[in-house]
Amino acid sequence: MTISLAASAIEAPHDMPPAAECNPADEPRAPRDNNDPRNKQGKGRRNDQPRRDKRDVHGWVVLDKPIGMTSTHAVAVVKRLFSAKRAGHAGTLDPLATGGLPIAMGEATKTVPFVMDGRKRYRFTVAWGEERDTDDTEGRVTATSDQRPTAEAIMALLPRFTGVIEQLPPQYSAIKINGERAYDLARDGEVVALTPRPVEIHELVLVEHGDNGLSTFEAECGKGTYVRALARDFGRLLGCYGHICALRRTLVGPFDEADMIPLAELEALCNRAASGEGNLADALLPVETALDDIPALAVTRADAARLHRGQAVVLRGRDAPICSGTVYVTVAGRLLALAEVGNGELIPKRVFNLTGLTASPVRKEEGY
Repeated sequence: MTISLAASAIEAPHDMPPAAECNPADEPRAPRDNNDPRNKQGKGRRNDQPRRDKRDVHGWVVLDKPIGMTSTHAVAVVKRLFSAKRAGHAGTLDPLATGGLPIAMGEATKTVPFVMDGRKRYRFTVAWGEERDTDDTEGRVTATSDQRPTAEAIMALLPRFTGVIEQLPPQYSAIKINGERAYDLARDGEVVALTPRPVEIHELVLVEHGDNGLSTFEAECGKGTYVRALARDFGRLLGCYGHICALRRTLVGPFDEADMIPLAELEALCNRAASGEGNLADALLPVETALDDIPALAVTRADAARLHRGQAVVLRGRDAPICSGTVYVTVAGRLLALAEVGNGELIPKRVFNLTGLTASPVRKEEGY
């Protein structure tokens, strides 16, 4: 049995999907021409462009998300670059923010919860003197102050925000209220009734404090923590108000800055691969990267066949694992399933089918 350790994470800000395209209601539609070759396939194709075939792609891309891009848009772009059938992200990152956005493709989507439940690290800058309704620079100013905090006052405050604390989420957040997102209600002018929630902040330090009304912090926190809410609460307690003016995520579970790839670099790699000069697999991290915080259990091919059919395997003999709970199962070094160990049995919970494009062996051994 092999054991490897890592972590995972999530934050839910006011990111929202782009509006859907639609035709104006008063714009007349031309009658369908059944002789038009574009309509031979039933739906037709815009601008006579051939439809790109989707393919099975399995693995993680940790995008270094640029400022101004929503997480939903980022997933759509990466999915298109790889022509992948399935993709999703492991924890929303605000449009204002940059940094690590782990994007799971194919069978990696089955491991997203393991990333979302772990730690994250942020570097963020607070602008003092103004509170805004979104708690960042995109919002409307709701309160102002001429006061500016000293470094000593800030550092004296930080212990109150370390450990398990009660945090009131921002009005503009992705939390659902009666089935609707809080940010949608807030944009419609409604006062959103949110309640404080327990979150854990493992580390919080003041990195830089100057005379320009800005202070930079680093925080390592658990699931559900809103960095924007930290800036808001700092400002209120210090009597000077504050909001986030810069935010970068540097760690998401097992993924750190060494794993991140800028969008321009990813696009260039995909273009080289399309022309036969590169390999898309070089941009992928293996599916099991997200599972580094749980034990790995190797099984024989015979046991692997049973697990693949959804059947339990009896564990016995001196090589039987002494652990219990969730493990990820491998056969001949290849990921097979997520399973539960208990009562002398190995019970499959999620089986992986990694047929298609996966991370290259060099990528697995050396990282990106």
